[in-house]
Amino acid sequence: MMKKNNSAIGSTWEEVERELFTPEEIEESKLRAALIAEIIKARHEQGISQKELETLSGVKQPIIARMESGRTSPQLETVLKILAPLGKTLAIVPMGNHTEGFGAG
Repeated sequence: MMKKNNSAIGSTWEEVERELFTPEEIEESKLRAALIAEIIKARHEQGISQKELETLSGVKQPIIARMESGRTSPQLETVLKILAPLGKTLAIVPMGNHTEGFGAG
């Protein structure tokens, strides 16, 4: 049996990702990225700047910027404050359907 090569050189990101993170962590990361992408999309579609969203939501613009860039993981309360002025909300759906709700509404 060959020893597994621990070098990331020549590996795909998915292979490296599976070595570094649990399946649950990977899924959580994908869900977080999808949620943030939908917030950015909604903001752009409505022509709202981060500064305008600060005024509408009460969430400071630097926090919005860090959230949108992925440098921070926002609290649920923060997400809800940002979604409301964008005319969006969160929905609880069965696990197999978790991406169907993104972009809807």
